Amino acid sequence: MRKRPTHVRVLLVTGLPGTGKTTLARLLARRWSAPLLAKDMIKEPLLDVLGATDAAASRRLSDASFAILFALAREHVAAGVSAVLEGNFRPNEHAASVLELPHPFECAQVLCEADEAERVRRLGARAADAARHAGHRDAEQAHAASRPAEYLSVAGERFLYAGAEAPDWPELLERLDRWWQGG
Repeated sequence: MRKRPTHVRVLLVTGLPGTGKTTLARLLARRWSAPLLAKDMIKEPLLDVLGATDAAASRRLSDASFAILFALAREHVAAGVSAVLEGNFRPNEHAASVLELPHPFECAQVLCEADEAERVRRLGARAADAARHAGHRDAEQAHAASRPAEYLSVAGERFLYAGAEAPDWPELLERLDRWWQGG
C-alpha cells in the first residue's frame, strides 16, 4: 500500500458573486494542472435537470452543489490529489466542511473583492448575457444588498485578490505559486 503524500494542497477561492472568483480559480487550476471543483460547475447541470423557479429553490440547489463539491474534495484529498475549490462559500456554514477533509493537507484561501459599483455592473452584464445560465439570478443579486465578504475560519494562509488589474497582481501570483509548491 502506497503512503499518501503529506503535501496535498486545498486552495479555497471565495468572495461575493461578481468579484472574479471563477476567472481566478480557472487560471490557477490551469497554471498548476490541478482539478477545479467549482460550485457553479455542479449547480448549472442541476438547474438544467431540476430547475429552480424561485430564490428558495435556487438556494436549495446551491446547498446541494456545495455538498457535492465537498464530497468530491474529500475524495481528492483522500487520494492525495491537491485541488482548487471555488464558490461563494458561506463562512458560518462551510468552514466545518473544510475542517472535515481528511488530513494531512495544507489549506489556503483567496478572498476575491471588487469595488461594489464594479461588482454590481458585472452582475448586470451577466444578467444580460445570453450565454450565462439564467439560474444564477444575477439580476436579483445585482439589486440585493451585499454582505461583507469573509474568509472561512480555517487554518492556513490568506490572500486577497482585488483583480488582475491591481498593482499587486504579479506579486499575488508569485505568492500563490510559492504556497502551492510548498515554499
